[in-house]
Amino acid sequence: MSTSTGLTRVQLAAWRGFLRAHATVVRALEADLQAEHELPLASYDVLVQLSESPDRRLRMTELADRVLLSRSGLTRLADRLEREGLLSRQPCPSDARGTLAVLTDAGLERLREAWPTHLRGVEQHVLRRLTPTEVEQLGVLMGKLVPDGALR
Repeated sequence: MSTSTGLTRVQLAAWRGFLRAHATVVRALEADLQAEHELPLASYDVLVQLSESPDRRLRMTELADRVLLSRSGLTRLADRLEREGLLSRQPCPSDARGTLAVLTDAGLERLREAWPTHLRGVEQHVLRRLTPTEVEQLGVLMGKLVPDGALR
């Protein structure tokens, strides 16, 4: 039987459960990072993406795609991170119109300080609540929801 949305009750429950779980986990991870490091989750994500990139740098457009922010949202966040000395922006040598975000040594250090808190949060708020088989299933299922199944 479908609801007025055209979805079955099971489909709607799954969708709503996904949204609630995502919001709950993100809020918890954000609270942990804020409480222990005064570092928003979005800032942490930017630092992670840069740390995992060659030479700790990415074009701003690519960084925005990786952290799922709009270009303007990333620009505002990068402004703040630059003021804090955690990243710098440099002209792109291969494209005069492009700008690179570069992780500074201070940004890498801040990430190293926050990393254990974030991993502890992932363990506490997600992994500890699932069996190893469920974790594997979750990875497979989430991989089906992103383009080409590519989870970073």
